[in-house]
Amino acid sequence: MKRLFVKLAVAATLMGSAANAEVFLMDGMVPRDGDNRVIEAGKYAKDGPWKIGFSIWGFGNTWMIQMAEEARYAAEQNENVGEFIFTNADSNPTKQIADIEDLIAQGVDALVIAPISLSAVSPVIDKAHELGIPTVVHSTAVDTDNYTVDIQGDPHHFGKVMGDFLVDELKGEGNIWVLRGQAGVSEDLFRYEGLLMALEGQEGITISSEQHGDWAYDKGKQVCESLALSDPNPSGIWSSGAAMTHACMDVFAELGLEMPPMSGEGNNGFFKVWKASGAKSMAAVFPPAQGAAAVRAAAALLAGEEMMHRYVGRPDPILQPDLDKYLREDLNENLWFPSSLPEEKLQEIYGQ
Repeated sequence: MKRLFVKLAVAATLMGSAANAEVFLMDGMVPRDGDNRVIEAGKYAKDGPWKIGFSIWGFGNTWMIQMAEEARYAAEQNENVGEFIFTNADSNPTKQIADIEDLIAQGVDALVIAPISLSAVSPVIDKAHELGIPTVVHSTAVDTDNYTVDIQGDPHHFGKVMGDFLVDELKGEGNIWVLRGQAGVSEDLFRYEGLLMALEGQEGITISSEQHGDWAYDKGKQVCESLALSDPNPSGIWSSGAAMTHACMDVFAELGLEMPPMSGEGNNGFFKVWKASGAKSMAAVFPPAQGAAAVRAAAALLAGEEMMHRYVGRPDPILQPDLDKYLREDLNENLWFPSSLPEEKLQEIYGQ
């Protein structure tokens, strides 16, 4: 079983508890509206140094890699984190369950989990709850409520702003391709449901083709090449992720075809090809800083701070006029926006 153990400098004193204080997780992340209970101050307080277990579903794309880097950096910045145990499930539900059970067996003080699907890891989250281990779920949802804190982007919002862009560009009429993410992952389903919200009542817009591109460039390119033959001349393309949009723009350029409007995401490589192509596009935002936010939440719980049970981020999309504000020509294409990493770390990881 692959693991990365990050040994950090530690301090023996507990960070001061701050009942009713607002815990900073990341820019734009706020308590979710509606039914949302308070995790009272001191419930999970524990003297440091802490052992935090981090389970990720897999490294299917560069977003996941950056999310992990942001989490690692956040752990390094907290002097009370003595051991940060990182596990990668390689997109295998059985392995993620085993990884989390192993982290529990190692006596972690808190768990941070990016779940592979809605239901796969829910039983082991329930187990951690029964054992009194604070558990932070982030980036993808689960169908149990026994986590301690949930930190999510709003995938319905993400998919809907992409769909709204196409509705506006197409003036309510045309056929569109739909490029979905990884089948079985809740984020894929909810983004797609957001698209359907945007298309509600738009009888003139038809989904003529729908395939999964796994949020990956290579798979996305295969899908776009196939669709260019089987369903040519789409009026627009709804793509659930930047790598797939990047791939489709490359396919259209290579085939000498006029590019239709297509939705994108906040990724530097996509921004470069977006600008070079002159295509009509936009970027929905799903910050990889959620990994760092989840580590901060786990640390806050162990420090005895009061928190809410559920948090959500609904950032505004990046539109054509703001492209140059974000584009980093000096950094490589693997960078995602916005990031919580400092400039020196960005240069270290993404400098060309």
